[in-house]
Amino acid sequence: MTSQIHNVPPPTFLSLGFRPFFLLGALFAAILIALWVPWFLGLIAVPSAFPPTAWHAHELLFGFMPAIIAGFLLTAVPNWTGRPPVAGWQLGALVALWLAGRLAVAVSSHLDPALTAALSICFPIVLAAVIGREILAAKNFRNLKIVAVLIGLATADAFFHYEIWQFGRPKFSHTLAVALVLILLMIIAGRILPFFTTNWLKQNRPGPLPQAFARFDIVAMLTSGTALLAWVFLPWMEQASPWVRPLAGSAMLAAAALNFLRQARWTPHRTFAEPLLAILHIAYLFVGLGFLLIGLSILGDNYEFATAGLHAWTSGAIGTMTLAIMTRVSRGHTGRALTAPAGTVVLYAAILIAAAARIGAGLFPERTSILLPISGLTWVVAFGGFAALYGSILMSPRVR
Repeated sequence: MTSQIHNVPPPTFLSLGFRPFFLLGALFAAILIALWVPWFLGLIAVPSAFPPTAWHAHELLFGFMPAIIAGFLLTAVPNWTGRPPVAGWQLGALVALWLAGRLAVAVSSHLDPALTAALSICFPIVLAAVIGREILAAKNFRNLKIVAVLIGLATADAFFHYEIWQFGRPKFSHTLAVALVLILLMIIAGRILPFFTTNWLKQNRPGPLPQAFARFDIVAMLTSGTALLAWVFLPWMEQASPWVRPLAGSAMLAAAALNFLRQARWTPHRTFAEPLLAILHIAYLFVGLGFLLIGLSILGDNYEFATAGLHAWTSGAIGTMTLAIMTRVSRGHTGRALTAPAGTVVLYAAILIAAAARIGAGLFPERTSILLPISGLTWVVAFGGFAALYGSILMSPRVR
């Protein structure tokens, strides 16, 4: 597929999916938290029909994340399939559809709920169709599971809007979305972390290399998926049997152990000399931490651990991994050196502080008024800083 019309190349900004979606996604991530923290603290109001916490959860999971997923997939799929990238007006149409969804949710108090839902849900559906078409055309069938995750996200988004309309808050859809994003994150991390680590170690540090994908990884993924399903449906399943809660908690702890071991097989301790690589491993550490905290929360019926575990996944794993991928892909695909300059390291420090403060606010709710603004400010620094440092790179031609 090509977007060139009459052999006129597309503008640089619309030549590959990572360029518009990483820049706009980063700006949106910064604006999202810059508005939500004061809104949550009662200092401002936003013309959304969603309550503050629901708006924050929705736009993180169904606004910010799909943008970064789109940027990554639209850039990676041509490498997987050997087909030309989605670019030009077709890429621009996808960007416009994403923006329409964000605007609709932001001003949803002035719109019909069905229209708001339709504009929000359209983007992941169309993205799934575009990615699915490219994969099928190249007969790259093993990557169809990624299309299934995108369809699952669209379904979770539809449930989210229904729950807001019916109950005034999400009850099930937000945990389903977190589970789906985590599964996608674990799939992608299982490909890129060993690959990037092996390449860097061969050039810079001879010695043990990451272990190749094996049955252990399959067991870890299946256990993690089972634990996540149990977590999502626990409110319904525990009514059927008193054994459901201890089984679900035990599955979470097993998934935590397997993810820590899976990561150890990728030799993360040998990557600390290069922050551009090390940050990917640090991000994955939050995956296991989230499983551990959620498992303990289920077994001990502990709300603080539940909140901290959720944010270990969202602010920690998802926030850090997205920023790590955004910086690496932006540098690699524009011809920059695959190393993190000082400014990029500052972005990494900011997102890690944001994650630590948000997890801390879950563990110590009495300190939320201090930790939440710290988390929000450093999150804005991380993603706003990405837009400032990488914006010109994303809009400029490849240097080499």
